Amino acid sequence: MDREKFFPRRLPAIGTLADEVSQEPPGSIAVRAAEGGFVVQPRKYTLLFGRDPDEVHVAVGTDDTRVSRKHGTLTCDGTNWWLRNAGVLPIELPDGEMLLGDKDPGDNDHMRLMKPGYTPLIISSSRRRSHLVEVLIVASGTTSGGHYTIVETMPPQDIYELSPVDRLMLTALAQRYLRHEPYPQPVTYQQVADDLYHVDGKTRTDSAVEQRVSAIRKKLGIAGTSRDEVGEPIGTMLNHNLIRELLRTTTLMPQDLRLLDGA
Repeated sequence: MDREKFFPRRLPAIGTLADEVSQEPPGSIAVRAAEGGFVVQPRKYTLLFGRDPDEVHVAVGTDDTRVSRKHGTLTCDGTNWWLRNAGVLPIELPDGEMLLGDKDPGDNDHMRLMKPGYTPLIISSSRRRSHLVEVLIVASGTTSGGHYTIVETMPPQDIYELSPVDRLMLTALAQRYLRHEPYPQPVTYQQVADDLYHVDGKTRTDSAVEQRVSAIRKKLGIAGTSRDEVGEPIGTMLNHNLIRELLRTTTLMPQDLRLLDGA
């Protein structure tokens, strides 16, 4: 199939993505949200999605000021497509992983390779509202305007208040998530104590860290962070649920890692 005769084009808000790309060459990508979408063939290209329809290819959450004007990018290196979160709110992937906001476009550690096939992406702006961005990449062998006023992106409504000490402690606890490590888990309480010692020179026992984190969970009252809710065996589930909620609400963000360097 001659790829040169295919051009990027817009998609209507209705219909199925499979039908829209049935004649496109392998590696083509179709992206759509509630107000429409866009198709691009495999080539060096960056497709943008976000709140401002005048600045992106795919508009999502145009009436929700907690969605960033340019919230995410899908960049093709000529063959593969890579997802990056350029906004504030996390982008949730189907496996439950949350791709956090990344203000450094040159940091490849914060990009995710998109696999062929269908992938739904979720941007949740509150506990009651979320936005779907559908992505379909054609696998090899498959045949499958109004005017908007530009306003600043608002922070999520449900950011939790943390004291400086609690923020530092939770950043240490959640550092694997904030570094976008695959399949992250909370670090041990002893690791938290060691990391904090290098920051402020104060000696803490792992039991003291555990008690403080437990007090934070109780104070915030986040669902899934009490023993009665989770049941046995608990393992790291309470802290895992705590961290995911803090990431979802952008209470913790990757830039908080600077605290572990004493910044």
